Amino acid sequence: MRYAIYFTPGKDDPLGRVAARWLGRSPFGRDEARPVGVDGFSPAEMAFHTAPPRRYGFHATLKAPFRLAEGCSEGELVSTLDRFASRREPVVVEPIAVARLDGFFAIVPGMPSEALDRLAADVVTEFEPFRAPLTPAEIERRNPENLSPAQLKNLHKWGYPYVYDEFRFHMTLTGRVPAAEAPRMEKAIDSFFGPLLLEPLEVSSLALFAEPEAGAPFHIKSFHEMGRARERKTA
Repeated sequence: MRYAIYFTPGKDDPLGRVAARWLGRSPFGRDEARPVGVDGFSPAEMAFHTAPPRRYGFHATLKAPFRLAEGCSEGELVSTLDRFASRREPVVVEPIAVARLDGFFAIVPGMPSEALDRLAADVVTEFEPFRAPLTPAEIERRNPENLSPAQLKNLHKWGYPYVYDEFRFHMTLTGRVPAAEAPRMEKAIDSFFGPLLLEPLEVSSLALFAEPEAGAPFHIKSFHEMGRARERKTA
């Protein structure tokens, strides 16, 4: 089993619900939905284009998938994440935008956010003791020959190339889309998500995702509201 620490909107959040329809799956449940046709893309085309992010569910990576280090338990990981989340304040991302990154489409911050970058860096550092070292096969799957020196250093030190200065918050919506189809896909995303892309995104929770076995869909193991968000829910 592998674990990951992601941000995903709450189960009843409008953006999360629409993203689950777009991807054909919610990380809060294990059942996949029937693909839908979107603005000129058939259900079969949408199933193809959304297949890579569907396995993970709608999320932003903070601590990339890892195996538990020897001597660590899932219970310890859950309780540590709960304490960590309780001490953090939500981060409001405004505006948000849709961008094409290395060929795939994602929801990203419309401008840099130091608070968001700091949260991501702290998650990487805080939960490093729970991560087992990468195996040679796991390193090879990251295509190290294509990484920059900084990214390669991150891979060996932190188990993931895109941390700290290489981090970019993004919530993936598609696999790689050919350049010829990119304008049509961007139009479909704008049409499907509509006014939600004009709303601020509140990063107010952290979720522990789990992959039960290699290649299986990730699902949410535990969900943790951040400090002020938790206070609002219990007030």
